[in-house]
Amino acid sequence: MNKTFKSSAGVLTIGDLADRTGVAPATLRMWEQRHGFPVPERLPSGHRRYRDSDVSVVSEVVRRREDGVRLDVAIERAIAEVRAAAVPGPTSLFAELRRTHPAVHPYRLRKDTLLALSWAIEDEFCAKATRPHLFGGFQRAEFWRPSRYRWRALSRVARSTYVFLDQPGVVASTGPVEVVLESGTPMRGEWFVVCDSPELPAVLSAWELPGQDDVPDHARLFESVWSVEPAVVRDAARCCASAAVAAGAPGAAEVLEELVGPAPGGRTDLATVTTLFNRVVAYVDDATHKVRA
Repeated sequence: MNKTFKSSAGVLTIGDLADRTGVAPATLRMWEQRHGFPVPERLPSGHRRYRDSDVSVVSEVVRRREDGVRLDVAIERAIAEVRAAAVPGPTSLFAELRRTHPAVHPYRLRKDTLLALSWAIEDEFCAKATRPHLFGGFQRAEFWRPSRYRWRALSRVARSTYVFLDQPGVVASTGPVEVVLESGTPMRGEWFVVCDSPELPAVLSAWELPGQDDVPDHARLFESVWSVEPAVVRDAARCCASAAVAAGAPGAAEVLEELVGPAPGGRTDLATVTTLFNRVVAYVDDATHKVRA
């Protein structure tokens, strides 16, 4: 017999939620008391009311429990998976960092300087971090191809590696996962490197200023931000992982699930930042020498 669930607004009682998920009301109350899940709305009378969306999350917890996953872990992963499934289309990484971290000041950098900073982050952070999540934005496949061997090497020490392009770049059975972004998506025109790692976090994000058709490629200007603050890097990594999920990239939902929590505490030590700065100076000096030659 079909059941008619209460409330024309789609708000469920605990009995409704139990009927739709197979989890007894007493168990739902126990989960709420011990794990803070599911979170009900409380009426003035004290009665619980749940949203329709709670059904899918509770059902996912049940599925994971049947697979032998511990309850607290099942709850955390189910919430992350449902969030990932509801991820909107790709946003602008640069704009997101400026919105969430206004203290990260933007600078206008020439392309050759930006390239030097990218290489320095790749060498000092991406290559030396312990199993990081790596994300690289190359704007166009033609810019990705010269870097493919470098990023394949980085991917061997990474937990996950995703590169974002305008079209498929290089067919390879191993190495970074290529994420092809649709035309018109803001991240498609952005340049970025993100290394999410507890001990060596770093992010560089930039977008090319318009109206530079007559400017030599190496001298083109980009509005740029970079940081080694763990919270800034974690937000950048989540934005990239969300874009990868929206594009249907394999394994991206699992990566986003890992990035749901806050970044590990602490700061990147001063010696590491100094080494990064020194390497940037060396790369910029080398690039300047080549241009003059």
